[in-house]
Amino acid sequence: MKVYLTADIEGTTGIVDWSETELTSTVGAFSREQMTKEVCAACNGANEASAESILVKDAHDSARTINPRELPENVNILRGWAKNPLTMMAGIDKSFDASIYIGYHSGSSQDGNPLSHTMNCGYDYIKINGDIVSEFIINAYTSLYFGVPVAFLSGDEMLCENAKKLFPNIVTVPVSKGIGNASVSIHPNLALKKIQTGVKESLSGDLTRHIIDLPKKFDIEIKFRQHYNAYKSSFYPGVVQVDSQTIRYETNDYYEFLRMFFFL
Repeated sequence: MKVYLTADIEGTTGIVDWSETELTSTVGAFSREQMTKEVCAACNGANEASAESILVKDAHDSARTINPRELPENVNILRGWAKNPLTMMAGIDKSFDASIYIGYHSGSSQDGNPLSHTMNCGYDYIKINGDIVSEFIINAYTSLYFGVPVAFLSGDEMLCENAKKLFPNIVTVPVSKGIGNASVSIHPNLALKKIQTGVKESLSGDLTRHIIDLPKKFDIEIKFRQHYNAYKSSFYPGVVQVDSQTIRYETNDYYEFLRMFFFL
């Protein structure tokens, strides 16, 4: 079994402030260590489910947050940004048997995490077919685009609940619950145990249970916080500016959305 793992930090246990997510921040030392441990726990769970190889995408900020030395030896890690439309899912292709998501968080305008955002903090929201989407949904759709089952997710409680609505068979481990500009987290060691057990469960049995159908059409609406970014984006082929802060884009090919979003 070949497993793809993508990891972020804002949905890691105990993270509550932007300063804790920065690569060079002294107060972020715990966060970087916990993110690494949660990724390691997920890899251990995958190995218990007979994974032969695992590709880990460090997908936070500089993409240099995870300590590779702490991971199992059958793990390859993709650090840095490839600068292609797959972004947080760089390296995935149809050869993988499942994808798992560690440390993910609620999307822009959602109150499930004090650090809620989608890709960056420049968007009020991103909608696909009328629904606000998170980075998880965008990346899970990327996995489905390549025919790779979406098996496991850890992050804040709201994100996990929303994921279950779309992926009924996904295994989730909520490690925190947002309360305004704060959050309540479970114990870091308990999070590791739950993630390892959950990943093993998600990768056991028939993995096709984690597949859902991609929509046939993608109606994209993006509201920027700064009006000039909507204006700038309106020059991308097919993008229509609908008001001072909002653009729309329609496509039948999900990769064309990823390409548009990458260049925007």
